[in-house]
Amino acid sequence: MMSLPGSIAFDEYGRPFIILRDQENQKRLTGNEAIKSHITAGRQIASTIRTSLGPKGLDKMMVSGDGDVTVTNDGATILKLMDVDHEIGKLMVQLSQSQDDEIGDGTTGVVVLAGALLEQAESLLDRGIHPIRIADGFELAAQCAIKHLDSIASPFPISLDNKEPLVQVAMTTLGSKIVNKCHRQMAEIAVDAVLTVADLEKKDVNFELIKLECKVGGRMEDTCLVKGVVVDKTMSHSQMPKVLKDVKLAILTCPFE
Repeated sequence: MMSLPGSIAFDEYGRPFIILRDQENQKRLTGNEAIKSHITAGRQIASTIRTSLGPKGLDKMMVSGDGDVTVTNDGATILKLMDVDHEIGKLMVQLSQSQDDEIGDGTTGVVVLAGALLEQAESLLDRGIHPIRIADGFELAAQCAIKHLDSIASPFPISLDNKEPLVQVAMTTLGSKIVNKCHRQMAEIAVDAVLTVADLEKKDVNFELIKLECKVGGRMEDTCLVKGVVVDKTMSHSQMPKVLKDVKLAILTCPFE
């Protein structure tokens, strides 16, 4: 009688199904061997986007399964479009996404830095240092770095009368992006949009009040800031007026079409 490569179980309706075992192709790692496997996965993610870092960073072309093409050098975008299976690799993706959500920039640098820390941690493991001691050392180093940054930091005044410092900061973040040929215009639009919705007294910005509406066609220089509400609808008739001023609006809470 031929033996089955698994066991038979039954569902709630009494129908049998076979649970296959694939133990021959699996390998269980323990100790430093398992830790190094995780380190290798994290370093591979960092190595993938390392070439996109800095003013001479290269763009990457991402092609989805549906054939959609995305060209970008943004770390969070690249990692979001990658098909990552390893759990440590997924943590690196979440690290980049958290950086994007909290800061909005530095998504590539934070992953490259994490990869460099993992590389140093691997060399310390080879010297027999316990992983907990390595983690404690990284924590102490982070505290020293934060203390040093606080000592060399200088105040950055924000004033509605002088937007130029903010524009200069925004321009530095756009220098390596696709919009770098018109980064001055884009920086001014970004600063105006943020200052429009910002609460300067509380030093808080609700980014939910800023919407980015993309349209196919035209040039990047056609980008503009609308200090109001944009209703993305097509014209019902070609002879309808394109511009209406000083008109009343009817806001309905029920379907009208």
